Amino acid sequence: MERFITESLIDRFAQELRQQEKSPSTVAKYLRDVRAFQQFAAGRAVDKELVLCYKRQLQQSYATASANSMLVALGCFFHLFGWEGCRVRLFKCQRRVFRDRARELSREEYLRLVCAARGRGDARLALLLQALCSTGIRVSEHRFITVDAARTGRARVCNKGKERLVLLPRELCRALREYCRAEGIRSGAVFVTRHGNPLDRSNIWAMMKALCHAARVEPGKVFPHNLRHLFAVSYYALDKDVVRLADLLGHSSIDTTRIYIATSGDEQARRLSRLRLIA
Repeated sequence: MERFITESLIDRFAQELRQQEKSPSTVAKYLRDVRAFQQFAAGRAVDKELVLCYKRQLQQSYATASANSMLVALGCFFHLFGWEGCRVRLFKCQRRVFRDRARELSREEYLRLVCAARGRGDARLALLLQALCSTGIRVSEHRFITVDAARTGRARVCNKGKERLVLLPRELCRALREYCRAEGIRSGAVFVTRHGNPLDRSNIWAMMKALCHAARVEPGKVFPHNLRHLFAVSYYALDKDVVRLADLLGHSSIDTTRIYIATSGDEQARRLSRLRLIA
């Protein structure tokens, strides 16, 4: 029996993803990936050979991790409708042992970003940067930093079907309370728009990028998720407890956490030099 990807099937796939309580961003990505393959198929019946051809195109056009993420979405779609014969293996990818320094945000650069935000008179952004970096929360989780959380020092974060308790540093709580008093925020989320809605992640990304020139930081290093990486590296340097760090970050797998605490290539080179194994 010939198989075709139709809008009806895509709608059913979207419904199933929401039933599985996937996050809105995950649902959007999976649908985008399935539609990319649908466009590639161009009305042709779906079979293993067509998917293998698509896999080869992905290999030429995307990084391995990105191509694999697209194949994962496609595999989920095939599994839902029983098209198991169309599924293909992912590309083999060796785990990276160090991070690319060109994308690694240093503590000094982070502090310059905070100073640049203050210099522009944007107290909200300066405080948001500190909240993200000092807690390690995802940018989408900033809405859980509330007036009550600033008072108790604890934020209950619900994301990806899990709930975790995030402790807020005392210095951050004090700054949050002062900001709320100044802005007249008495309840709910702290980082909100003029209409009281939580800031959108895309707007946060754009506001951070606007600080690059004044902060003298390369734009390729400036994005919300890098603040989470900086928290992970800083915490691990002090505590050396990867299990505890995984709990703080909300990771189900320590393998994911190991990616976050990978050091730069320069740091790896310094460690190799300290071995003093060259005569």
